Amino acid sequence: MSDETESEGTSYSVPPVHRAFRLLRHIAGGARCSNASATARELGINRTTLIRLLHTLEAERMIETQDEGLSWQLGPGMIALAADALKSRDVVRVAQPVMARLVIRLGLSAHMGILEGTEIIYLLRETPNSHLVSNVREGSRLPAHATTIGRILLGALPEGELERRYAGLDLSTFTDKTATSLQALSAQIRADAARGVAWSSGNFERGIGSCAAAIYDHQGRAVAGLNVTGPEGQFQPDTPLAAQIESAVREAAAEVSAALGYSG
Repeated sequence: MSDETESEGTSYSVPPVHRAFRLLRHIAGGARCSNASATARELGINRTTLIRLLHTLEAERMIETQDEGLSWQLGPGMIALAADALKSRDVVRVAQPVMARLVIRLGLSAHMGILEGTEIIYLLRETPNSHLVSNVREGSRLPAHATTIGRILLGALPEGELERRYAGLDLSTFTDKTATSLQALSAQIRADAARGVAWSSGNFERGIGSCAAAIYDHQGRAVAGLNVTGPEGQFQPDTPLAAQIESAVREAAAEVSAALGYSG
């Protein structure tokens, strides 16, 4: 189908823009476009139009030639544009509406925090319209080893970093379920990693349960953790309600991660 006769998108769409983005995605996927005729056939673009698009995108620094002009790759303009877009998607701003929907879905309080040293700093809190709400507020600091957000983020540290951070430190006891040694904490973190979430039934505070999942950025780094908390009775393992909570937390963390550019 030729450029002049094909119809793409809605009546408000601009077909040449569709073709340009189709070409950019093709190059971003690793295609070299070294054979213009073959590429034109594959993309359904007229060969002359393809060549014009390539040179226009090169002039705008969206792509650049390699192999002495024989093939193409994404250029610095496209990379800078993507980087600016990712910078603008601040994790707090992106997470807030997702967490608000999570609270409505589960009727539990939701939090987001980051890891600093051996503490969690809470950046965001969303609560249900209920008297049973969390008293952890934005700016609060809690020990990472005793919290679900802390454990899920400690588990994402590079090998050896956990031992380095806790070398010579005593782990405070909050309940009889709190890990109070590096060995016990490591065992909890391994279990969290195997499950994909950190789970607590009274580990930090008696009567309170929690489930947390990590949030990843476009480079695959665990930049924050998201959890829900509520009455411990709702967090009993191997129950339908526990499965519902775990699924909802996973989905919310994945949605925020995707908005930050994570594709894993």
